[in-house]
Amino acid sequence: MKTSWRSASLVASAAAVLALTTACGQENATSTGAQNVGATSAAGGYGTSTTAGAGADAGNGYGADSKESAAAKPGVAGALAVTESVKLGKVLTDGSGFTLYRFDKDTAEPPKSSCDGACATAWPPVPAEGAEAATGVDKALLGEVTRTDGTKQLTIGGWPMYRYAKDTKAGDTNGQNVGGTWFASAPDGKKATLASLPGLSVRKDPKLGDIVVDKNGMTVYRFMKDQAWPVSKSACVGACLEKWPAVAPVSEDDTKGVKKKGLMPFTRPDGVKQMSVNCWPIYTFSGDSAPGDTNGQGVGGTWYAVSPDGKPVGAAE
Repeated sequence: MKTSWRSASLVASAAAVLALTTACGQENATSTGAQNVGATSAAGGYGTSTTAGAGADAGNGYGADSKESAAAKPGVAGALAVTESVKLGKVLTDGSGFTLYRFDKDTAEPPKSSCDGACATAWPPVPAEGAEAATGVDKALLGEVTRTDGTKQLTIGGWPMYRYAKDTKAGDTNGQNVGGTWFASAPDGKKATLASLPGLSVRKDPKLGDIVVDKNGMTVYRFMKDQAWPVSKSACVGACLEKWPAVAPVSEDDTKGVKKKGLMPFTRPDGVKQMSVNCWPIYTFSGDSAPGDTNGQGVGGTWYAVSPDGKPVGAAE
């Protein structure tokens, strides 16, 4: 009887190891992926968020209404500075601490502003006169462009700089991602980003605690209808995948703070590879417009942020 029990135990252990190494994400985690799988276009029925991104209400059509804030008042940029944003990384500010923005419809080579009239009321151009490079800002990147009204606008790395009318105090970043074309500026004129983050890492959220985020700082989620054992399997397909893009494979070496066990990619039925944490498929949410957003938490009672060990935050498995 003793021998039979021992044999059964060994068989069960071997089966568990086999399930982990071959069934759960039957590949090692050395492959890499550049983009999340799936689009971020709206799709009904899969947790469409009603929470718009900061400053996304159209108002006068340019992301701001007629109310004037301190950022909207004409004034020199003063000594530029670099501030650290939890959501955006290094952000360029003016001498008063107001965030500076760039517009995707502008050009840097050659420098040209496409924001005039009502647009320039919502996004006041930063005057070139009086701008000074401060610590963390390369003086050689400062320039100017002549606007259609003949005034000189500050450029950084060729990109025209603006303030945002809805930023009411120093440090506000309400203009980030407005209309999908306005972004806070990094010290070199590029879009501010947390690109220095690992492929997967852990962020301490004030409400949810430690949660996993991707390389862009976006919250990572689990779908309760998915399966981890004996094989990783995603139940999110079609329109669901458009709303909840699958996270592409990440090298184990490109992670920080995430449990290594079951940290591996698997192949979806459509042949696309998706990352898993503790063998559970992971996703981002198209309703999250900026790093730090957790709009997907609890959607439909089936979507939850992921803890470092792969468990759904705030839900019982």
